[in-house]
Amino acid sequence: MSIVAESIGFWELPNPKQKEQLQWSPIPRVARTVPFGYVVSKEDNDILIPVKLELEALEQAKKYLRQYSYREVAHWLSKNTDRYISHVGLQKRVRHEQKRKRTAAVKRQWANRYKKAIEAAEKIENSRLGAKEVYN
Repeated sequence: MSIVAESIGFWELPNPKQKEQLQWSPIPRVARTVPFGYVVSKEDNDILIPVKLELEALEQAKKYLRQYSYREVAHWLSKNTDRYISHVGLQKRVRHEQKRKRTAAVKRQWANRYKKAIEAAEKIENSRLGAKEVYN
């Protein structure tokens, strides 16, 4: 008995998922203080330029907050970016961003509900059954 080995072909590993590339854009300066992750523009004092290293480290720090305290994460963030941020400053920054995201989500839900309500109102207005017509 001879066993013929069939070729299983060539199998290629799938490409690893690319790390999401975040685009950081300049923001207007609203207050006197400069937030962590930004520096004042040399051309215009009213524009803040993003610092990619600090902002990416801040995104990583948010993930670490699930496991570590604000104090420990703030110390790690200050050590890795060479820019100081207190645990209270980190906490305020994270809470402010969470609040802004929740507010945006709620307003999107409201917009969807209003859109559906407008569509229903237009459907009712356009229906002829039982509608009154004014004759001149």
